[in-house]
Amino acid sequence: MPRRYTKMFECPVIHETVQITLKRPGAFGRRDLFVQCDQLDCQYVEENKPPCPLTSAMFSEEIQAAEAARDARMLNE
Repeated sequence: MPRRYTKMFECPVIHETVQITLKRPGAFGRRDLFVQCDQLDCQYVEENKPPCPLTSAMFSEEIQAAEAARDARMLNE
């Protein structure tokens, strides 16, 4: 995933607008994506578990576009 995908999001947990970013974990062998907000003191940072409302589905269009671009590159190789 070469680009950073970010959006503004009204978080219902802290009642503030936060910036969210789609990320790939750095652990070896893990390929699942997660969403991180810019509130580093949030107890749910890097968790995406309830009551945190963040899910990778919030970036479904960006994920599909990145996968399509990757598939196109693979066909051209």
